[in-house]
Amino acid sequence: MNKVDLNCDLGESFGNYTIGNDKEVIPLITSANVACGFHAGDPVVIQNTVARAKTHGVGIGAHPGFPDLQGFGRRQLDMTHEEIYSMIIYQIGAIQAFCDLYDVPLNHVKPHGALYQMGAKDSAVAKVIAQAVYDMNPNLIFVSLSQSHLIEEAQKIGLQTASEVFADRRYEPNGQLVSRKEKHAVIEDTNEAIAQVIKMVTEGKVTATNGEDIHITADTICVHGDGAHALEFVRQIRDALSAADVRIVKLGG
Repeated sequence: MNKVDLNCDLGESFGNYTIGNDKEVIPLITSANVACGFHAGDPVVIQNTVARAKTHGVGIGAHPGFPDLQGFGRRQLDMTHEEIYSMIIYQIGAIQAFCDLYDVPLNHVKPHGALYQMGAKDSAVAKVIAQAVYDMNPNLIFVSLSQSHLIEEAQKIGLQTASEVFADRRYEPNGQLVSRKEKHAVIEDTNEAIAQVIKMVTEGKVTATNGEDIHITADTICVHGDGAHALEFVRQIRDALSAADVRIVKLGG
């Protein structure tokens, strides 16, 4: 029987601004990637998210990104490797502190946004990100884009990895995600997205924009919890995976 993790980027509210449907989404997923306060989130939100994830038995992960609140971490910043390294250490440490407070393990790390994309395409940046995670805790699971430099460098350094796929994103022939700047980057049709998920998990393939089926490893599926129909979408993915005889288990399970 195939198995897969369902992860979601959470804890993205801050101050008086509420983003996402965290309370409703957490019971439906198996891993939570908690924003660390740089691209989104704040200390109170982090604390509440960690506490809620623990209550539901959801694996907790740090989700570090660039210090770009206005751009939601999706803008590439010109930072040195030393700055990227320290920035990631700092952010993982924030989530680890609240995990310690609630006596729950920090399970994984998944880079966010532009940092994720930079590492996926640039082996030198990927190595820096992976090294920071390893130096914080070599037992953390490193989550990133399937077939990317991030996965490759993390494995080289000795980290356990989980290759991530996306339910609602389209893929380039080289395995990279289509840029969000492109109109067709996001799959809007629920049935199409679910069919893509099932194919990735059960066949290890995804249809790229040129119509070619490319190999992909699906250890964990990223589902987004902030859309108008996000909750129903996550429920439908769970039902479809169950119907395809796929077990849904948290990372490391």
